[in-house]
Amino acid sequence: MSKAAEAILEANSTDLQSLEEKIYKTIELLKAAREAKAHAERDVKRLREQLEDREDEHERMRQELVVLRKEREEIRTKVEKMLKQIELLTAAESEA
Repeated sequence: MSKAAEAILEANSTDLQSLEEKIYKTIELLKAAREAKAHAERDVKRLREQLEDREDEHERMRQELVVLRKEREEIRTKVEKMLKQIELLTAAESEA
């Protein structure tokens, strides 16, 4: 084999090795990207579940607040009635 042919074969071999290394690096990058994507998808799922839980809790607390405000208003009305009755009794006693 001539020196020129050997040089060409050696150059092709070097190019092939370089290409092979690039392919393996690309494969490793692809694996890493897929793992990162899977991790991100798990995080998104977990965060969505947490958000749903928070929204449910928010709605439950909002409903509880409505009930508490209604109860407070009912108690205020009862207290006002009692105060008026006490006022009437006090006024009646002072007139007598």
